[in-house]
Amino acid sequence: MAASPFSISSGSGVTGTDDMLSPDRPVLIEFVDRESDSPYVERVWRSRSRSGGSFLSMAEGNIELVVTRLPEFSAVTLRGPVTRGALVECPPNGEWLAIRFRLGTYLPAIPTAALIDRQDIHLPVLSGCRFLLADLSWDIPSYDDAELLVARLARAGVIARSDATDAAVESDVDWMSQRSVQRHFRRVTGMTFSSYQQIQRARHAAALLVSGSSVLDATSGAGYFDQAHLTRSVRQLIGMTPARLARERPQLSFSYKTTMS
Repeated sequence: MAASPFSISSGSGVTGTDDMLSPDRPVLIEFVDRESDSPYVERVWRSRSRSGGSFLSMAEGNIELVVTRLPEFSAVTLRGPVTRGALVECPPNGEWLAIRFRLGTYLPAIPTAALIDRQDIHLPVLSGCRFLLADLSWDIPSYDDAELLVARLARAGVIARSDATDAAVESDVDWMSQRSVQRHFRRVTGMTFSSYQQIQRARHAAALLVSGSSVLDATSGAGYFDQAHLTRSVRQLIGMTPARLARERPQLSFSYKTTMS
C-alpha cells in the first residue's frame, strides 16, 4: 500500500480556477478543472504544487479517484466523503489528477461508509501506467480522457448510480417515499442528507469569506440562522473560524463557485 500523498496535522480542505487567496500570499497549489457530461462524474480537476506547505482540507460529500505523482512515487487513491476540516501538509513538486464523482455514484463492492473520513484506499499501481481495482487492471486516466475509464468502470459494474440521491437533493419525493429515500441516501453516500446539506452550506460560506465577504454577509449569504451557527459549522467542517478565514484567506482544498438552493 502506497503512503498517503498528504499528511494530516492535528487540529481543525486547494482552490479552483478562481483562486481565493490573500493577494500577498503565494499560491501553494494551482488548479484547473472542467465539468463532465458523464452521468457518473461531476467534474475532473488537476493540480500541481509549487512548494511544500499546508492548506485547509474542507469537509467533502463526494467520492474521488485521485492520481498522485510525486518525485518519490505514484499512487492511485479512492477517497470517500469527509465530515471534518483538517490542516493538511502538501508535498512540493507534486501533480494530482482527480475524477470527482457525482453525488449518488458509488461502488457496489465498497460501502461508501468504509471510505468516510479519510479511510482512503490506495490502489495497487502496476507497470505500464495501470492500476488495480476490483481485481481488474485499468489504464491510469489523463485529464482529457477520464470519462473513458469511468465508462469502462460502469460497464464492468465497478461503479453504479443511485437516482434516490438526486430525488433527495431536488426534494422530488412524496411523503410516503421520503423515509426510504433518506435511508437509501445514507447507504449510498455514507452520510445523512442533513449532513450533506451542512457540508455544502459550510463550503459555500468558506468561499464567500475567502473571497472578501464579511462574516455578517457570509452568514446571510450561506443561509445560516445567526453568526454563532455559522461559526460552529465552519469551524468543524472547514477547520478554521469564519473570522480567521476572512482575515487570513488561506488556501482551501479543491473548490469552485457554489450556490445554495
